[in-house]
Amino acid sequence: MRILLYALLTGAASAFAFEPVGVWLLMPVAFAVLLWLLSQAQTLRRALLVGWIFGVGQFVVGLNWIATAFGFQAAMPAWLGWIAVVLLSLYLAVYPALAAGLAWRIGKDNEIARSFALAGGWAITEWLRAGIFTGFAWNPVGAALVPTPLLGTTALIGTYGLSALTVLLGAVIWLEIKRKFLPGVAIAFATALLWLLPSSPVPETPLLLKPIRVVQPNIGQEQKWRPEFAEEAARKLAQLSQTPGGEHPHLLLWPEAAVTQPLQDDRAGPASAFAAFERSRAAQSLQNGEALLTGGISLQSADGQNVSGATNSVFVIAPGGRALARYDKAHLVPYGEYLPMRALLTPLGLSRLVPGDTDFSAGPGPRSVELPNWGKIGIQVCYEIIFSGHVADKANRPDFIFNPSNDAWFGRWGPPQHLAQARLRAAEEGLPVVRATPTGISAVIDGRGHVVQQIGWRQAGVIDTNLPPPSPQPTLFGRFGNVVPLLLSALLLLGAIALAGSRRYRHT
Repeated sequence: MRILLYALLTGAASAFAFEPVGVWLLMPVAFAVLLWLLSQAQTLRRALLVGWIFGVGQFVVGLNWIATAFGFQAAMPAWLGWIAVVLLSLYLAVYPALAAGLAWRIGKDNEIARSFALAGGWAITEWLRAGIFTGFAWNPVGAALVPTPLLGTTALIGTYGLSALTVLLGAVIWLEIKRKFLPGVAIAFATALLWLLPSSPVPETPLLLKPIRVVQPNIGQEQKWRPEFAEEAARKLAQLSQTPGGEHPHLLLWPEAAVTQPLQDDRAGPASAFAAFERSRAAQSLQNGEALLTGGISLQSADGQNVSGATNSVFVIAPGGRALARYDKAHLVPYGEYLPMRALLTPLGLSRLVPGDTDFSAGPGPRSVELPNWGKIGIQVCYEIIFSGHVADKANRPDFIFNPSNDAWFGRWGPPQHLAQARLRAAEEGLPVVRATPTGISAVIDGRGHVVQQIGWRQAGVIDTNLPPPSPQPTLFGRFGNVVPLLLSALLLLGAIALAGSRRYRHT
């Protein structure tokens, strides 16, 4: 039982390596401890349990912000949020358990083989976690290294490769403790070499002469969906959008669901006219040659009278309120934007966290929108930005990615974690990412993953700047996606198997 308690506490401590605490060194140290715990496991079942308990500790602490979301709706009690965090963590911890079990099975009698297998297995299971049951890719362990120079390596090996590297850094500590000096030095040398490689082709030119304005109105979730607040929200957005300063013409960027009333409604008559009015009101700040990108809702109607579907969308709006283009969010949040098994769960008193009875429909995925003066714009709404390798249209590469989000329900921990993952996408793809959120953290991120400007949490304000340039050519990761980290992981596993089978390295 003592070993399992150590695993739980170590996993919980590792979560403080993520933002907003950000003591990144805790993550490699946690993996050094995990390797020690696995060395104490006598059976595969015990190793699986150690990995699972470690994962439970990490996820319960790291995902505490999910509980906050339940405080913004009346259909379910707020305390249910913590039950949701624990239940989700019990499931997510299956993936660390698989990695730990694989590492123990391959490297049962070999510390070096176990270290390599844990690194390769961890990266693969994180990739699986991002895809199974709609996927939940939040907080890969590599996200802890975003504040370090190793962020740049994601242009080569992606986020899951960075996660493998994080485990290997823990292995360096563990092998040093075990007095395996040469293997530890070899891993450290390979890490340093990877860091020094020219991973990002982003040009040194700091900014392109394409002025943008990012608006953060500081509208909390407790205010957003009150019907009487719509007018006040519109005034606040307009006031910030019209604030003097910055260059003109500029591209105006508003958050996800900045306008809570539909911006497109396929029903005939007053409903369609009201949506047109909302677009015109949103566009009142625009001058000639300018455009607005804003989150909003689109309603579909099969018969012209009744709502048959809805999408969480981003609209490109020209002066006068004309909609130039629309992007529909593709990766929807279960229980947030749709209720799975609605016929079964609704009678039990469960509901969506977002108001409304109509579930959102998914869009087709990454698409680039061509906009004169600003080039090709890729759009990823909110949580879509966390999915490594799935944020840019590879057939029509954008010049930057717009990531409108509503982090107002993410508590204190969620927004900085979300920002860190947006930085990973920027560095991976060599593309700037522009984030607009209602309560923060809004930011402009360059193609190396560095934050150019940001507006802090729970502040109202604007960012006036010029767009950072993208890399002129796709990065290695941008070309091949997660094939690269998966190949790296496979090599680590094959190396572990070879070491485990070598007589020279057995029982080391």
